[in-house]
Amino acid sequence: MNETFNHAGAWGVALIVIVLVSWFFYRYFAPRNWREWAGAGVVQAFIIALYAEMYGFPLTIYLLVRFFGLDSQYVSASLWSTLVGVGETGMLVSMLAGYALAFTGIGLFIQGWRQVYKARGEGRLVTDGLYALVRHPQYTGLFIALFGEGVVHWPTLFSVSLFPVIVLVYTWLAHREEQQMLARFGEAYRAYRRQVPMFIPRWGHWRQFAEASHNRGHDHDSE
Repeated sequence: MNETFNHAGAWGVALIVIVLVSWFFYRYFAPRNWREWAGAGVVQAFIIALYAEMYGFPLTIYLLVRFFGLDSQYVSASLWSTLVGVGETGMLVSMLAGYALAFTGIGLFIQGWRQVYKARGEGRLVTDGLYALVRHPQYTGLFIALFGEGVVHWPTLFSVSLFPVIVLVYTWLAHREEQQMLARFGEAYRAYRRQVPMFIPRWGHWRQFAEASHNRGHDHDSE
């Protein structure tokens, strides 16, 4: 059985990547209360577990080989390559697809953050740009980015297990935030909530959603 773990043991790289990704996450998802800290804590665990396995020790592959009898002519640190048996080609495909999703998600939550930050400063309800398509584009972007990086590109037992937990936690946070928006904006937000879906754009709006993620022209006020 051939074992190829290209960059396993690179703990210095793992630490640097964890710090950089964590800084970027907290830059745009700065927690303001214990509920948001709870959500951020789950994402932080996801980040640490993912990159510790990607660059440090491939724990998922070890457990599958050691306790579940996984045996293959090609065993690598990449779970997709190992399970499907497609080698470096499969790893490359999963990496490209995962990065495409991750960067799309990053673009969504950066642009969503810009819009809501501007709206807060002006004391208004933001309903244009990304917010005309979904009510929580930052969370949608977060879900897409984490799915791309931790499920498509480099799945591990921890990242695959934590992903649905993250979705549940941030769905709960979104409902809590909407109660605050209803208290502040009343019928205006109630009408907005009836018209716009929470996380997933309506059929036919995905292209517009992706385009709006990098279009700063939507940052202006709606007339």
